Amino acid sequence: MRLAWLILTCVLFCGFLQPGVADAQFAGKKPVELEGVEIIDRAGEMVAKDLGFVDETGKQVVLGDYFGRDQPVLVQFVYHRCPMLCTFVLNAYVDGAKGLNWRPGRDYQVLSVSFDPTDTPKMAAAKKKNYVAALGGDETASGWHFLTGEETQIKALADALGFRYRWVEEQKEFAHAAGMFALTPDGKISRTLYGIEYSSRDLKLTLVEAGEGRLGSPFDRLLLYCFQYDGETHKYALVAVNIMKLGGLATVLIMGTFLLVQWRRRKTTRHPEKVPVPGPVVRGLRR
Repeated sequence: MRLAWLILTCVLFCGFLQPGVADAQFAGKKPVELEGVEIIDRAGEMVAKDLGFVDETGKQVVLGDYFGRDQPVLVQFVYHRCPMLCTFVLNAYVDGAKGLNWRPGRDYQVLSVSFDPTDTPKMAAAKKKNYVAALGGDETASGWHFLTGEETQIKALADALGFRYRWVEEQKEFAHAAGMFALTPDGKISRTLYGIEYSSRDLKLTLVEAGEGRLGSPFDRLLLYCFQYDGETHKYALVAVNIMKLGGLATVLIMGTFLLVQWRRRKTTRHPEKVPVPGPVVRGLRR
């Protein structure tokens, strides 16, 4: 439990500091328990889809079973005996996902992978039951998968995604960071979300980006043009240049429409349509 509080304190403290300040604060002063614990951004790299796991029902699966559906995939690393941090990650995802019109299964896939090889499908099933109920019941069950597996397979996936953790024997706990990974439908790492807070906006933009045009409306894709991921703050931020470009385009369209309307009005005024004038009426003469 002490280790969990230590990790949580570091996560929260770093979150309130600017990235450069956080680095300076912990440079050369990293607690022993957190040595080798970090998340490395591996955006653009592919994951091996032949890695084998066991789902919450006890079925043998491979990672590729969840790709190739034209849906982005979110991956969370948690372990079911975690005293604190993993719960924060899962709760943060649920809170952010509730603000979306999209749901796991229908629009995207979620993989909650345990990095403790002693976790069992039974434990995964109990965890899934609670969190699926919190997010939306049976509607989300088909798209949120809780996986367990052997250490070699877990380690291979963790290394591919840049998730570094370690077992601390003295505390009988895993030391690990908090984050979530977004992958494209073909298994390419699109984005890493850090920390224990995922706003609905950031979650939506992450899924739109990872969906590669397959998820979201044209407006959502326009929103992604206005907001871009900031590698320093690990958040999506407004891009002033792109906002100015859109503003300029809107101005041109409005002015063009106005000038076209004025031109058509003048044309109509100068060249009115000719209305035929009736000729003289000739009446019959009486005899």
